[in-house]
Amino acid sequence: MDVSLGMFVQEVASNPILAITVLLTLGVIFVNGWTDAPNAIATCISTRCLKVRPAIIMSAVFNFLGVLIMTHLNSSVASTISNMVDFGSNTQMALVALCAALFSIVVYSVGASIFGIPTSESHSLIAGLTGAAIAISGGVDGVNMEEWVKVIYGLVLSLVLGFAIGWVICKFVIFICRDLDRREANRFFKYAQIFGAAAMSFMHGAQDGQKFIGVLFLGVAFCNGQPDVSGAVIPVWLMLLCSTVMGLGTSVGGEKIIKSVGMDMVKLERYQGFSADLSGAICILLSTVFGIPVSTTHTKTSAIMGVGAVKRLSDINFGVVRDMLLTWVFTFPGCGLISFVMAKLFMMWF
Repeated sequence: MDVSLGMFVQEVASNPILAITVLLTLGVIFVNGWTDAPNAIATCISTRCLKVRPAIIMSAVFNFLGVLIMTHLNSSVASTISNMVDFGSNTQMALVALCAALFSIVVYSVGASIFGIPTSESHSLIAGLTGAAIAISGGVDGVNMEEWVKVIYGLVLSLVLGFAIGWVICKFVIFICRDLDRREANRFFKYAQIFGAAAMSFMHGAQDGQKFIGVLFLGVAFCNGQPDVSGAVIPVWLMLLCSTVMGLGTSVGGEKIIKSVGMDMVKLERYQGFSADLSGAICILLSTVFGIPVSTTHTKTSAIMGVGAVKRLSDINFGVVRDMLLTWVFTFPGCGLISFVMAKLFMMWF
């Protein structure tokens, strides 16, 4: 399959449905940068290690590096997303269904972000693709359960491992810094937390960038009459496109998400923010290596809860946690249902 920039532009110009698919994919990436990427820098901003604008610029740079480097080293997350569903042999209808899935993600994510509640674009993407696959196949035959079960693994891994690693790292940091002067420790953790936020941004790009690259590959494959993307090599221009759009999304919005994650859920000190960032980055790295799609939101918030629990559980604002959990619980049926309905409507219209 030819994925050169010139061929891609020609196909987009000659195929309206592919053009819509690309625009919707870029829209989803933009929304991801708006509602998901701020989680990576929320604690760094809330503890006043960085101001908003420098943090956003740093996040955009490391998101790009995450996409570029990790995709070259291990693109198994992109493969998992591409192989999770089967849209059938009618590639024209498959392209239409893919449009419906992407449209549902934008609608669902923007609606949730209005209320300042972090959404998981990862799970919205998975739910949207699943709903569209069920619509086009007329049943669950369009879902590859062997790949889909990795979503469950990712859900459990991000919650349990994120919390546990956050708790352990924070305990360890307290132990090794117990004799340090508080002012010296704060000065050290200012820069340590900037490093942690950069690591989180890098791993966010590695995870979410690969997911959307996988979706764009599916669209190009369908346009070329191919039902899958086996054997395709991800080009650098596509990595650059995805990371740039994600960075633009981060620069436009994210203030409500930063407040919810970095300020409202747990009042963090700098050493706690560093512990949360480092544990979140480690958890996402492990998931990416094994090709398991996880949510940056899930991972970061569970790490923050683990860090907050080191002192006492009452430090955690469980009202904010409850709102987030409810959003996550509704993502799969809500976004999946919207995608199912829109896929049926799109197939009728086209």
